[in-house]
Amino acid sequence: MFDIQFENDHFVVINKHPGVSVHKDDGDTMLVEEVAKVTGDAKLYLVHRLDKMTSGILLLAKNATIAAELSQLFANKQIEKFYLAIGEKKPKKKQGLISGDMERSRRSMWKLMATKTNPATTQFFSVAGENGERVFLCRPLTGKTHQIRVALKSVGSAIVGDPIYNVSSESDRGYLHAFALRFTCLGTDYEFVCDPRSNTIYGDKWHSDAVSKAIRTWETPWDLAWPKK
Repeated sequence: MFDIQFENDHFVVINKHPGVSVHKDDGDTMLVEEVAKVTGDAKLYLVHRLDKMTSGILLLAKNATIAAELSQLFANKQIEKFYLAIGEKKPKKKQGLISGDMERSRRSMWKLMATKTNPATTQFFSVAGENGERVFLCRPLTGKTHQIRVALKSVGSAIVGDPIYNVSSESDRGYLHAFALRFTCLGTDYEFVCDPRSNTIYGDKWHSDAVSKAIRTWETPWDLAWPKK
């Protein structure tokens, strides 16, 4: 269900496995409560979310004060977030900026609009993967529901195994992974990376030669020259 990467008096960083719900639904076990059982905390606080299919770094606060502090950092875009994804084919553009308002579509879906009143904004790089697939490194500058999933679909490369935005794709999982976080909290700088090659639970595709090479290139994503357009 998860692995603990880091813990101090203020928060705990876990690496969530794919297919695990952050919220209790459909009879699933409440993830936050399960982490608290391991850390021995009476209560942990969720300050951001990952979709059920998304694996990787999730930050949990140990008290209400730190939860408010971290939530404010997220709201003020002072926490840098980086995601890895594998798309089904070459996108309309290899790198750049994807920006637009997101609107509810049918069922659980969202769609990207041409308007930019309150846009979801994502920077990305991509390189060739295996068998025509594409490897993406994404940096969301906003925190909208399904933002990266919708963004990659909008450039013609829906995520492999995504049960909502790429229903015809059959795979061992939906290939979106919360790769890295960087932030400053209470005067201390933190950097966390969850390499999906570190555990077979994260899926087979991360271990191919092309994908592994891309991940090695992106191991410190905050040091990259991110595209502005």
